Amino acid sequence: MNDVVLHELNELPVGLLDLPAEALHQVLGGPTLIHLAGQREPALFVSILLHGNETTGWEAVRQWLRDYQPGGGDKPLPRSLSLFIGNTAAAAQGLRRLDGQLDFNRVWPGGEHGDSDEGRLIAQVVSAMAGRGVFASVDVHNNTGLNPHYACINRIDTAFLHLAALFGRTVIYFVTPRGVQSMAMSELCPAVTLECGKVGQAHGVEHAVGYLDACLHLVEIPQHPVAAHDIDLYHTVAVARVPAELGIGFGDSGADIDFLVDLDRLNFRELAAATVIAQLRDDTQLPLTVQDEQGEDVTARYFECADGQLRTRCALMPSMLTLDERVIRQDCLCYIMERYDRHLRDAG
Repeated sequence: MNDVVLHELNELPVGLLDLPAEALHQVLGGPTLIHLAGQREPALFVSILLHGNETTGWEAVRQWLRDYQPGGGDKPLPRSLSLFIGNTAAAAQGLRRLDGQLDFNRVWPGGEHGDSDEGRLIAQVVSAMAGRGVFASVDVHNNTGLNPHYACINRIDTAFLHLAALFGRTVIYFVTPRGVQSMAMSELCPAVTLECGKVGQAHGVEHAVGYLDACLHLVEIPQHPVAAHDIDLYHTVAVARVPAELGIGFGDSGADIDFLVDLDRLNFRELAAATVIAQLRDDTQLPLTVQDEQGEDVTARYFECADGQLRTRCALMPSMLTLDERVIRQDCLCYIMERYDRHLRDAG
């Protein structure tokens, strides 16, 4: 990575809010942490563009901050804000990450890539925020496939659940992959990841703006338990990946794995056993690898091959299925979830 230095500012550069995500790198020069003073401390921490092609976070920030004095508006910030603008180089090219880069949402402290250029840069961000104190942390993302808007947490804790439920009733709890922003920041404060649907959808931007503004106005995060009827809680139990040597298609009968052309419509649906998700050129061995939270291979628990098809072996619920082959290669095919509502009573 060319830029291993964290840029740290105490004001928004003039005209920054006028720029689209692809123009930020030219002005900022790389990952940038911007501290804006408000009426309450400690600051709300918001990260955007950890994936350069997930631009809803930046579009929301552009719209949100214009109402406040740091963005040219007439209102003071009700709480201080620290804004981390992540992979500007990838954003300049409209990519999740550049070839040769590590994923900016896999290099946070606690993951496997701390001893890397990206990991050392991100450690500076965490160190800076630890020194200042943090009220809450919000990491804004998009999906590439069809998914509802939802929030993710890494602790079953009352404050975390309230912060997530403020975004919507669909909440996912996960402990892998490690090295993600929300898991690192959960050592400092309540932390959530927002998944705001596909890039370019106005509703995603509006939802993020409303949520960020609500967080900025919170005096404190409620301490009473979240009512079970106010939240649908899921737990990510496994991740499915496609081996690099296998060809992927969507309605392409010549591909090694020919997935359904509308595969992403299966997200957040409880699929019955024997649901077909792909046609196969070779059905003698499973064309996926599935690992559970402990890193164990559990492929045969969830999938099977039969009659030239890839099928679910048991009932399961996927999330983040996408039709974007590049994302499948760089991240995964999908995550597998189970309902977790009974654990709400364990929150403390």
